[in-house]
Amino acid sequence: MSLNRVMLIGNVGRDPEIRYVSKDVAVATITLATTNNAYTTKDGISVPESSDWHTIVLWRNLAKAAETYVRKGDKIYVEGQIRYSSYTDKAGISRTRCEIWAEKLELFNFHNNPGENKP
Repeated sequence: MSLNRVMLIGNVGRDPEIRYVSKDVAVATITLATTNNAYTTKDGISVPESSDWHTIVLWRNLAKAAETYVRKGDKIYVEGQIRYSSYTDKAGISRTRCEIWAEKLELFNFHNNPGENKP
């Protein structure tokens, strides 16, 4: 038995990038920041706040929802799987990419302001 499940709550780093791989198949890419709070150890050592950045990939209806409702700064919940891929960059260096392929998306700070592109 194995399990590949990721659950993240964080803030969107920039508006989603949307592309269509066919007429009805949308793909959205979102950057998501999760923050670790600052703290002080028992020894008095101060550890500053830090953020980890995640690349989130959404397909089909989730991508269309992200296109309509998700904006930079929004707090969202994402659940999905970790996917790794390798590629060679323009300089010929081998790189590994880590992405979260989302299966669930929830918005925490849903807006309802006139003039915004959100219901």
